[in-house]
Amino acid sequence: MTTSTPTRTDPGASQGMSVPVRTSRSSVQRTVRHALVLAKRNLVKTWRTPEQLIDVTLQPVIFLILFDYVFGGALGGGSRHDYLQYLLPGLLGQGIAMGSIALGQNMNADIEKGVFDRFRALPIARSVPLVGAVLADFARYLILCVIYLGFGYAMGFRVQTDPLSLLGAVVLAIGFALCFCWVSLWVGLKARTPGSVQGIMFLLIFPLAFGSSSYVSPKTMPGWLQAWNHVNPITRLVDSMRGLMLGGPVQTNLLLTLAWMAALLVIFVPLALRAYKRRA
Repeated sequence: MTTSTPTRTDPGASQGMSVPVRTSRSSVQRTVRHALVLAKRNLVKTWRTPEQLIDVTLQPVIFLILFDYVFGGALGGGSRHDYLQYLLPGLLGQGIAMGSIALGQNMNADIEKGVFDRFRALPIARSVPLVGAVLADFARYLILCVIYLGFGYAMGFRVQTDPLSLLGAVVLAIGFALCFCWVSLWVGLKARTPGSVQGIMFLLIFPLAFGSSSYVSPKTMPGWLQAWNHVNPITRLVDSMRGLMLGGPVQTNLLLTLAWMAALLVIFVPLALRAYKRRA
């Protein structure tokens, strides 16, 4: 006695028509789910080693105290409060850039420890470990914004616009950070040691941070530095946040900031994925 296994026929196939297989949406959903799982793994790792949060907790407090109380009287025309109003958005922009250094260092350390050998054996997309690491850094940048704004408020900083504009400034800062951190990822995948990642990133960040409008008005700078300031993405980010927090023109700086964010993603996401493929 023989049994036959029931089969399901495709009506389109019986008529000689090809039916597309809808797998792209499920593939994207699966990739997002895997990335969220690895993001949770990175968050758990961070909470178990809270000293990794020093650069987004204690460092902002030190920078605010140092720049306001040491340089505020001289750079603010004798008014530390006026300088604090100008300074805080600038320090937030600098902190966003410096906060990305840890991501590249952690990525380099994980590869050296062989963690990514395990990831390669899992049925996940090659981009998942990188995307998961970036998503986990969202918490770091949110903490950074809360510390700067909270401690800055305690020192006398006041938002001159409205809560919605302040929220827009925070969203813009975190969005820029999530784009800029791909630079750190790429450096972390190319550098040989975690220590060298920090040195390379500082060389990249210092001209961006200190050659911007973060600390003083570009009008006081020499002509060649003003030209650099004009194309500096940190300047555009900081001026956008100043406009949203303190009032003033926003549209041009905001559009240029969004353009820089898109450029960072277009350039450094493929570079990071290629470096990860070769390294891991």
